[in-house]
Amino acid sequence: MKVAVYPGSFDPLTNGHLDIVERAVKIFDKLWVVVFSNPGKNPLFSVEERVEIIKEATSHLPNVEVEHSYGLLSTYMEKKGSVIVLRALRAVSDFDYEFQLHLMNKKLNPLIETMFMMTASEYSFLSSSIVKEVAAFGGCIEGLVPRNVAVRLKEKLKQNR
Repeated sequence: MKVAVYPGSFDPLTNGHLDIVERAVKIFDKLWVVVFSNPGKNPLFSVEERVEIIKEATSHLPNVEVEHSYGLLSTYMEKKGSVIVLRALRAVSDFDYEFQLHLMNKKLNPLIETMFMMTASEYSFLSSSIVKEVAAFGGCIEGLVPRNVAVRLKEKLKQNR
């Protein structure tokens, strides 16, 4: 069974993330989408909210599982019996950081392989940070995030005002 892990902070999930998931499920028998806490980021949504949002957005995909984890990706992967990390690249500038992560994961567990998928061109500019900023200033985020994310994002921003 080919099992891959797609880790990220997903704060919030974008159509770029969802595009990667929908393409990856055609390649892998099972895809774990895993929300990790990033100590360098100040998330808008809690880990639990992000897991719930991703579960809603991927409910049509039977071979997707969504969880959260704290700690090292390599530890999580050992627990799940997967050796394939799926990472998305929007532009060449993403590669340097992603390559560093790949090398560190390889050092921690030499069995881990990283598979890079290129984001569809229509999402190459898209990031969770940009979506949050546009939404915070009342800009249109239609087509940038799944519908359930747009609704949750508007609610969350109202609560935080």
